[in-house]
Amino acid sequence: MPLPELSQFIPHLAYDSVVFGFSRGKLKILLMEYHATGWHALPGGFIGKTENLEDAVKRGLFERTGLKEIYLEQFHTFGEVNRFKPEVMKRILEANDYSVPPEYWMLDRFFSIAYYALIDHEKVTLQPDAISDSIDWYEIEQLPELIFDHGQIVQKALQTLRENLDRKLIGGNLLPDRFTMNELQAVYEAILGEKLRRTSFQRKMLSMDILDRHEKLFTGKSHKAPYLYSFKTR
Repeated sequence: MPLPELSQFIPHLAYDSVVFGFSRGKLKILLMEYHATGWHALPGGFIGKTENLEDAVKRGLFERTGLKEIYLEQFHTFGEVNRFKPEVMKRILEANDYSVPPEYWMLDRFFSIAYYALIDHEKVTLQPDAISDSIDWYEIEQLPELIFDHGQIVQKALQTLRENLDRKLIGGNLLPDRFTMNELQAVYEAILGEKLRRTSFQRKMLSMDILDRHEKLFTGKSHKAPYLYSFKTR
């Protein structure tokens, strides 16, 4: 397969996606491992010359997760000089048996527009891209070393996620359509990295008038079955 040609893409511009999921009480993100390098990176890509920016991001995420409807937020643009490391991209391409010309466009300096995405962990069908051995979930507290400035991108995404936690009602995007109050609290605790008092959290969430209460979740294990909730549509 030939190398992608510059005529297809906007030069010096890329995107990176921090894809958050929640499973078994842990906040996780998706990382790729490039073929034959052991290097880990965020899912990312380039923008076609006739393609909208957000459409390019959604395309990349669909190819890797199988999901079309994904909650996305653009949160920062990364363009520091020290993120320019052509030797890294050259090794990634050569590890996939490409012959890379010295002036190849993917070795140039790139600015990266970063997005975070929130998805239901259970709905994903993961598929690595053509130059990756794998794509998988990694706990936010146990990430491997990442290439370029991807570690900084993750930290900035997490900071933005915390700042938006109440204002944009993002917790529900990591859960099924209906969830218990304990499940919602677990999402908040995983994002914030701290334990919350159950009574205070429940009081706060109910006072915000953002939840609809539904039937109880009966499991046969307890007479104190919890109510199910969903976020109100606006």
